[in-house]
Amino acid sequence: MPKKSTPSFEEAMEELDSLVNQMESDQLPLEELISHYERGAKLLSECETTLTSAKKRLETIKNGGTKGSTKTASKPSNNTPSSSDDDEIRLF
Repeated sequence: MPKKSTPSFEEAMEELDSLVNQMESDQLPLEELISHYERGAKLLSECETTLTSAKKRLETIKNGGTKGSTKTASKPSNNTPSSSDDDEIRLF
């Protein structure tokens, strides 16, 4: 079975964790270290894209609409995370 070209979020996070551990604990040759860094940067970008998409979908659900809907929430929530809370995603 051929491997998917784009890993799932969980697979990407697992691979990213593995790369970081290797980079921190092993004495990698410079070229391999750079290769690991490049792969890690790509995985990080993919994870950030996935999280941004998930956040938008959750906001749509929270506001009671569907994609493309112009319906807005009748009362703004005081516990909505701000853009500075990007590192923390709250489901409830």
